[in-house]
Amino acid sequence: MEHVNLTMNGVKVITRPGTSILKAANDNGIRIPTLCHHPHLEPAGACRLCVVEDEKSGRVMASCVTPVAPGMVIRTDTDTVRRHRTNIMRLLMANHPESCIVCNKGNRCELRLLAAELGVGVTGLYPMPHYMRLEEANPFIIRDLTKCILCGKCVRADHELVAVGAIDFNLRGFRSRPATALERPLEKSICTFCGTCVSMCPTGALMTKNTSYIGTPQREAPSVCGFCGVGCSLVMGSSDRRIVEVNPSHGDATVNRSTLCVRGHFAHDFLNAPERLVSPMIRKEEGFTRASWEEALGVVSEKLLSIKATYGPQSIALLGSSKCSVEENYLFQKLARVVLATNNVDNGAALFGRPVWKHLAERLAGTGRPRAFSDLDQADVILVLGADPTQSAPVLGYHIRRAARIRGTPLIVVDPRKTDLVPFSSLWLPLNPDSDTELIHGIASILLSRGSYDRDFVGRFCEGFQEYRESLSSLDFERVSHVTGLDLKLMEEAAELLAGKKVAFVIGHGISLQRHGIEAVDAIVNLSLLTGSARGQGGGLYAIARENNEAGAWDMGTVPDAFPGREPLTEIGARKHWERAWHVNLSPDPGMGVARMIAEAEKGNLKAMVIMGENPVRALPESHRVSEALKKLELLVVQDILETETTRHAHVILPGAAFSEKSGSFTNMEGRIQSFEPAVPLPAEAKPDWEILDLLGRKLGAKDPYRSLSHIRHEIATLVPGYQELARSQGTAWVKEANRSRPLNPEGEAGVFSFSPYSPIPSKGPVEGYPLKAIFGSPRSHLGSGTRTARSERIRDYPPGEEVEVSLEDGGSLGIGEGETVTIVSAHGAIQRKVTLTPGIAAGLIYVPRAVHGNSANSLIPLAPPGGRGVPGMNVIPVKIEKGTG
Repeated sequence: MEHVNLTMNGVKVITRPGTSILKAANDNGIRIPTLCHHPHLEPAGACRLCVVEDEKSGRVMASCVTPVAPGMVIRTDTDTVRRHRTNIMRLLMANHPESCIVCNKGNRCELRLLAAELGVGVTGLYPMPHYMRLEEANPFIIRDLTKCILCGKCVRADHELVAVGAIDFNLRGFRSRPATALERPLEKSICTFCGTCVSMCPTGALMTKNTSYIGTPQREAPSVCGFCGVGCSLVMGSSDRRIVEVNPSHGDATVNRSTLCVRGHFAHDFLNAPERLVSPMIRKEEGFTRASWEEALGVVSEKLLSIKATYGPQSIALLGSSKCSVEENYLFQKLARVVLATNNVDNGAALFGRPVWKHLAERLAGTGRPRAFSDLDQADVILVLGADPTQSAPVLGYHIRRAARIRGTPLIVVDPRKTDLVPFSSLWLPLNPDSDTELIHGIASILLSRGSYDRDFVGRFCEGFQEYRESLSSLDFERVSHVTGLDLKLMEEAAELLAGKKVAFVIGHGISLQRHGIEAVDAIVNLSLLTGSARGQGGGLYAIARENNEAGAWDMGTVPDAFPGREPLTEIGARKHWERAWHVNLSPDPGMGVARMIAEAEKGNLKAMVIMGENPVRALPESHRVSEALKKLELLVVQDILETETTRHAHVILPGAAFSEKSGSFTNMEGRIQSFEPAVPLPAEAKPDWEILDLLGRKLGAKDPYRSLSHIRHEIATLVPGYQELARSQGTAWVKEANRSRPLNPEGEAGVFSFSPYSPIPSKGPVEGYPLKAIFGSPRSHLGSGTRTARSERIRDYPPGEEVEVSLEDGGSLGIGEGETVTIVSAHGAIQRKVTLTPGIAAGLIYVPRAVHGNSANSLIPLAPPGGRGVPGMNVIPVKIEKGTG
């Protein structure tokens, strides 16, 4: 590779051609001041504070936008350079209001710090501040553009990182300012309130709105976001033992770099909610009373041992959490299997379609993880199926939007609803719900008929291809068009975009929760094999995880049918491995999943439940049924951080620690294992969940107490496949998979992947009495059931996205107006919601957001584990609309 040699401040510097002078200086430890530069943004040369002098020519130039040249002799701190920087700073300060003493930016103001460094206290110029109206109508961001220095960081971050385009520069001269289209308020624009502009702003022009704290946090600590499965890297600011501010870490090697979403940036105020649990509670005749840890754990252990002795281990079930740490989930399932001798263990992600994701892993022969989001940069085409990552996993959405808008990667969106990715797409396929299987097979058939498939990959690494090809001969395109609601021409356009390309498949819960989820995954995997995308190198499959440690909870065996490492209970070798490790005999029979736990509690067969970090009354469908089932238990122990709908039914409540108050690890959907440390002390008597489990284990007779997190990590690293690096890592590690390299073997390995034959999916007509189909999703500001986000004061004050979306055609035929309240009825329940009419959804469909209004949308859905063959789906439900509230 060619290099450029130059001299900077007398130091010989070697760098690559095209490198800016500023980057070359930074890479060699030479500091040049700047206000408009950020390593994750394209250089703009706006502030000019980074000027340097070329000793040979005498030129003074902005180092951020000037590339290095051979033989340059650069000086960064000459008298000329200092004079230019000082004058620039004097002009900036003359145009800046004298409000430092009351500005929330405080000592973090980059303008103030650089002014002090340059010795600019008094400008000596006529003050010329340009006062603008303070904007603070929304609960997230305060805009005081009087303090704006026009560095452009907010605009560039919006366009280059988040790829939304909500703001840009408007007007000219002194009137110039970052603004939305038509100068509309942020809350009435396309702004997603990700807060990236706030974390980029060098002054107090953009600030987080905070009603409980003013000023600079007393302490900042790195952490990992506890919301969705992306696992963003954070810096949490605290004061007086409370989290008061959250920002991205800006780390180069992190999944989010300098971005967050509205939840990650602004919803962590739920940690300070008045509903926080801070001491153990025991239910007595007069209600809940405070108890010591010794008393509470004594009651729990005595009752569990009694129930086990009287009714047997199968009468006890444990529901763990996809929000708790890797270490806590490992300890939780071990408590169930070793101490209580039951496989009745599950976690809150049980109803996110685990059977479908499990089938996907089996089809990919153990090569499905890990896959970094940054690999999307190498994809030839991105195909998004049954997913709206801009809402469920916004940082993944940023990666996709950047690929489509900035790099020009073709994007195909397959979704019945017009999602926020559609404006960025090359092709939108608005298919009928539950018809993805037929669509994908149809596209595959077109590719085969044209010979547009990867013969080399199919021949070397696949089996069953000829059978699959022959099965597609029975495919009737007229029927496929009828089932999907799509014209054949659209399928041909999709095939044209995919032909000869490595495809990144982004798969969401529209696939995993549907009635034909397994069949849809079979079709998707077939298409990935056909295009050679399963080999990686720009292609591959990205399955969206909804919760922050959904992958980690599964990896640790907090499921009824697998040991840690996702090894099946029925696999003799795996079972023997864990029996030797734990010195106990283990049953090969799968335990109860959460849906069956509720059913058995209803029947009176299940006598006790221990629930850690989950709120099943709010999160599961048919909440009334769940409540009644929990009331029948002889013992319900709830270990959580908040008072919830579930804690109301508990016999004993154990206060756990939030992720910001303890150490641990989360595994994100890429397979990235991220460790974190406490950012604030524990509140009152609360304890980390791993410590509670360790104490309870001792009370129940566990032989080897852990007493420290490092002991748990060492055991996981020693015993759990894929987690060998956990004990050695203080920051980030990756899940290692034994089969990860098999498809890349240059010698080839026949039968690594298998095609699945095509079989037509029986079409299902409308259900009598329920002419519409409801599809479900989560608004961007909420996650899961909304247990935590609903406790955020900021999120509560920002209600957009709570309305049910109805097509313009259905609104007209039903006589429903914009904003009207209606009753939506299914065979399982009814809810009342306001309506918004939209052209972005087809007639016959309505969109119902989850998480809001107490997650009442789940009242429309049956309580059944989704994803298995022949099991009704949870994402499409027949409904009818009745005017009024009944």
